[in-house]
Amino acid sequence: MIEIAVGPNVFSQELFTTLVLSWHGLLAFVAVAISVVLVGRWAPLRGVDPDAVYSIAVWVIIGGIIGARLVHVVDNWVCTSPEGLCYSRDPGLVFAVWSGGIGLWGGVLGGLAAGVAACVIMKQPIGVIADLAAPAALIGQTIGRLGDIVNGEHCAKATDSFIGFFWTHPDTLAAPQYCANGYISPEGVGSASHPVILYEILWNTLSLAVIWRLRGRLKPDGMLFALYLALYSLGRFFITFLREDRVWALGMQEAHFIALGVLAVTVPLLIAKAKPVARVAMEGVPIKWGTRAQRRRRQR
Repeated sequence: MIEIAVGPNVFSQELFTTLVLSWHGLLAFVAVAISVVLVGRWAPLRGVDPDAVYSIAVWVIIGGIIGARLVHVVDNWVCTSPEGLCYSRDPGLVFAVWSGGIGLWGGVLGGLAAGVAACVIMKQPIGVIADLAAPAALIGQTIGRLGDIVNGEHCAKATDSFIGFFWTHPDTLAAPQYCANGYISPEGVGSASHPVILYEILWNTLSLAVIWRLRGRLKPDGMLFALYLALYSLGRFFITFLREDRVWALGMQEAHFIALGVLAVTVPLLIAKAKPVARVAMEGVPIKWGTRAQRRRRQR
């Protein structure tokens, strides 16, 4: 089993108030920054102005934050225990984003909705920009999920597997008051849990390999992003069975139903519309994205 002894915060300093920088927050910022830079760097290859990408990214980030918070609040609205997290008991906590609580699915879908709206308003090609964002999104999700591992977030079922995770830092979010499994005390009391975030990172890496191979090869524009959504939904659906979030119905959690909804849209769309083509640049010449020759051409 794998021990994680690091605390959830990079630092916590008392000044006029308590200043806290968590690993989750730091890596989420790095993930978003890298994703935006990558899309901006790739944009000229498809005839898109990088400045337009950066402007759209602002709205994607805002929409992603709102969506991520909304999904978390909906999942924790109903009171399941007297001491558990419950927003219906105190609706004012809905806006206390500084106290934590987001859902990745909300970030993906909220960011998508805001990005589409921004593209329409700014008269930018939705499908082209979405396809550019597909591999960047997987890279960003993988980086951001590393913070979840350090923090001990996302309770999971117990396991005695050699890759099971257990946390030993007293401030970890895997502590007994939050999770039934995953924390082992200094006295050796507790159990390891399935490394659900590691599973998701591995699935994202495999999905990225597929997406990267197919970039520029699927038409019409937007199909690569639809494939990204379908692949992420498929992996997330099965991995979520090992998580211990609130069960909604039929033994499934909120993330299950969102994944099924996304698959219900993207799979028929891909079957009906996606067609393989030769990879082409905006000039219509077959290329390999990001080659040295391509960068020299852009600099002329």
